[in-house]
Amino acid sequence: MTRSLHVEERKVGDPELDALVAAAVLELNRRYRDPGEPWEDYPIHGDVVFHLATVDGEPAGCIARVDVDEPDWTRTVEMKRVFVQERFRGRGVARALVGTFEEAARQAGAARVRLETGTRQPEAMALYEALGYARTTNFGPWADSPLSVCYAKDL
Repeated sequence: MTRSLHVEERKVGDPELDALVAAAVLELNRRYRDPGEPWEDYPIHGDVVFHLATVDGEPAGCIARVDVDEPDWTRTVEMKRVFVQERFRGRGVARALVGTFEEAARQAGAARVRLETGTRQPEAMALYEALGYARTTNFGPWADSPLSVCYAKDL
């Protein structure tokens, strides 16, 4: 059976997108919160553009783009909530999401992408490095976090 992969923009409030975002937050909490420690909401602030990937019509993954309005980060967007459901991992879904993200960011006038991931997500770190993202000094709320790793890439 041929599997079709499709990526499209979706809005917050879309039930399929909201379910994927909730699953992404759940996974972050499982990886970064100790038993008994309160869970985080990991909110995204600002204007957010989401994309959702489907495989044969089933929601498979998501990605979010947020404009950055900070000194030293002109024409930069931040990549957030890159998530692929476990049963769809290893099938190129994350690569397709990042490719769509980068193209949409270019079309929106961005010249650079930044992102933060964590040391407990080695598969994410490997993906970003394979896609040409370079480690950069930790920024924002992650500046002093020993669990955070930040990356950037010129478009």
